Amino acid sequence: MLDDRARSLLKTLVERYIADGQPVGSRTLSRASGLELSPATIRNVMADLEELGLIASPHTSAGRIPTARGYRLFVDTMLTAQRDAALHASHEAQLQADQPQRVIASAAQMLSSLSQFVGVITAPRKASVFHHLEFLRLGERRVLVILVAPDGDVQNRVVMTARDFTQPELLEASNFVNAHYSGLSIEAVRERLKHEIETLRGEIATLMQAAMQLGSAGADDDAEQVVVAGERNLLAVQDFGSDLGSLRKLFDLFEQKTQLMRLLDVSSRAEGVRIFIGGESQVVPYEELSVVSAPYVVDGQIVGTLGVIGPTRMPYERMIQIVDITSRLVSQALSQKPAA
Repeated sequence: MLDDRARSLLKTLVERYIADGQPVGSRTLSRASGLELSPATIRNVMADLEELGLIASPHTSAGRIPTARGYRLFVDTMLTAQRDAALHASHEAQLQADQPQRVIASAAQMLSSLSQFVGVITAPRKASVFHHLEFLRLGERRVLVILVAPDGDVQNRVVMTARDFTQPELLEASNFVNAHYSGLSIEAVRERLKHEIETLRGEIATLMQAAMQLGSAGADDDAEQVVVAGERNLLAVQDFGSDLGSLRKLFDLFEQKTQLMRLLDVSSRAEGVRIFIGGESQVVPYEELSVVSAPYVVDGQIVGTLGVIGPTRMPYERMIQIVDITSRLVSQALSQKPAA
């Protein structure tokens, strides 16, 4: 536990370092904190903070910089983000009801331009519900599975079966599936199949299992759509500009996108803004990076996540506002019907 004096000095140090990017010395702290403390007292408090792992001394500098642990304490206990009405009003017009793909692309660009860092957003997850299913014989032991969603979206895939089916057999199986399972989610159908597999005829059970694999694969493909904007902004960040090795790792991260998807998926499990500092997520394991993220909703359901990725030395209060506002705007835009 820190006393009020130590908390005040740590808060001042973090704010000064975020603003200037330079190690903060005791003289600067004395002026900026407004506390009537001697330089010796400030140095003693700094030594205590360093021993607690909240600040560190880079190289031979007399100043100190925050550690990831220091940023975490600052964000959790010293930051009070206020809703910026002007920021909200000035960017509300940028996200209007439109096709989901355009809203997502615009939101990624908005996050990037507002933060001057990297904006990321996952595309809305589609409900894995099927309206109609059809099996078509393509050749010996080759069947085309066609899955039609309620919104008309069509998925199809060729599957190999253990035995050859005639087209009348496939038609019978299609009719059975549509009569008993249409309108259910893939997950619900899978649960029912677990209990009904013994009573289903062998050929229908085989074909249904193939169809469920298709539906699950389609849902996974949708979930892995991540839109990234503003990667080049990191080239201008002082913390990365001289370290080509770190930059190369970061650009690899944005290219792969798989790690980003896992991180954003973690973020979607909780309401409100979440902050991962200096590799805390264990998904984006870079000490130099922080992620501020929030889920967005459509018709009351969480369908995706968005966020800002930048250096640990980022203005967290402003990033929280940007992410919070953008998540609200995306939710509004996707919940409305596009103008005709």
